[in-house]
Formats: sequence, C-alpha cells, structure tokens
Amino acid sequence: MTYRIVLLLAVALLAFAHERCRNAAPSSPAAETGAAADTAQARRVILFFGNSLTAAYGLSPEEGFVALIQQKIDSLKLPYTCVNAGNSGETTAGGRSRVAWVLSQPVDIFVLELGGNDALRGLPLDASRENLQAIIDQVRAKYPACRIVIAGMLAPPNLGPEYTQNFAQMYRDLAAANQTALIPFLLEGVGGEPALNLPDGIHPNAAGHRIVSENVWRVLYPILRESL
Repeated sequence: MTYRIVLLLAVALLAFAHERCRNAAPSSPAAETGAAADTAQARRVILFFGNSLTAAYGLSPEEGFVALIQQKIDSLKLPYTCVNAGNSGETTAGGRSRVAWVLSQPVDIFVLELGGNDALRGLPLDASRENLQAIIDQVRAKYPACRIVIAGMLAPPNLGPEYTQNFAQMYRDLAAANQTALIPFLLEGVGGEPALNLPDGIHPNAAGHRIVSENVWRVLYPILRESL
C-alpha cells in the first residue's frame, strides 16, 4: 500500500496548489498580470505508471529513474512534477484495474511502463495487448490532451523466438496505432548487464537506473519542450 500513500499525498498536494491558484483574487491590474504569469508557469503533471522498474525496486526512491528525471527537470527549471505510480509486481491486467484511481487528478503526460511481468509469466500476448490498449483508452477518455509515452520491453529468450518477437512488436504496434511516443527498450544498455543490476538479475541497481533515466529522457525531453 506504500505506493498508494505516496501517490495520494502527491495528488493532494497538487490539488491544493490548483485550488489556491483558482481562489486567488487579484486586487489590481498588476496583480492580475502576476496571476496570469503564475498560471502560465503552473506545474504540469507527468505520471509514471508502471511496475517495480518504475517503483525503483530494491533502492531508495531518489535513486530510481523517475526521481532522476525530476532532477533533470528541476535543473532546467521546467514546470513539471513527476508522480511515481509504480507498483511492484504489476501486470497489464493489474494496471488496467488500477488506472482509473490514479487518473483522479489531471495528468499532462502519461508514461506507460507495463508488460514486463506479463512476459516473465508467459501470459498470452493478446491479453497483454488488450490491457495496454484499455489503459491508453482510459487515459485518452479522461484527458484527451494528455501526451502518452509507451516504454517498450523485451521478453526473456527462453519463451521462444515467436513470443519474444511478437512481444517486442506489440509495443511498436500500440505506439503506431495510438500515435504515442515510444521508448524502444526501457532497459537498453542495462538488461543482461550484471554490474548494472541487483543480484536478482532483473531489476536495475542505482547505476542501472541512471542509464534508464537517459533512455527515458531522450524521448521525454522533446515532448516537455513541445508541451510548453
């Protein structure tokens, strides 16, 4: 339940900030100008919706790629706040049932990182594809202007060439069909590298997360600039 508490606190803070801006009553033209400037610079929300990779499993939150993305954003003084909605062990089916709850507050950019646990369990690709599409549909229905980024993953080779090829293609097809941005492989340069992963060989360590953050940033940063 920890991720729910963290996310709920983040949502509450954002809601409070929005309410304060909405209720502000400027008393002069100069104040009105200042309020307009504040509104223009209101922080927008990037929601990272994923599994243990997003949740920075085995590490402190500040070592994970979501926190590192926030550091990059802050260093450039960009008006965005990252919300980490990672849930360890999450499958696409779990994400589909959970997404409505995390959409309770406005989202400007939605980073979808799910499917890895489906592959580890060898779940049917048709079901995974349907669940991911349903998540995208819910985001678009609630926030039509929200930009979506899909984080691609690879399946372990022991599942056979047909499954692994179709699994990788699933992300490309979803991105093309929904006109979303695509991170081709979230763990590029990290997956399969013992020095960059925890002893389980699955989850990145702190050094691995630094590389993952660069993989995400290459795709995300242009969207941040376009959305201003």
